[in-house]
Amino acid sequence: MIHDTIQLLETRLREGGASLSTEQRAELMNLLHKLKAEIAELSKTHADQARSIAGFTDVLAHEATRAEKNERLLQLAVKGLSHSVEGFENSNPRLVQLSNTLANTLANMGI
Repeated sequence: MIHDTIQLLETRLREGGASLSTEQRAELMNLLHKLKAEIAELSKTHADQARSIAGFTDVLAHEATRAEKNERLLQLAVKGLSHSVEGFENSNPRLVQLSNTLANTLANMGI
């Protein structure tokens, strides 16, 4: 389930993302690849949390790549992703760092 969600996101970024440049798309693909590895590890011990993180990442990627962005939905997705990784700062700091990097990357892109 989680791997399928991230695979779908990668496909969306490869095929869609009309509002993103090639460089932006590549940067987001790189972040998703790293996030996939972290979520795979997390899903072994915290399956529900991993599903939540994957779900918010899905919504975030969808909103970020829409031609006509809905700023409110995008911000809700960013907040949802941030909240879904809370509590993992000590047990999985890499996951938290990647989630924050993803949110900051999107913000720096003006998304």
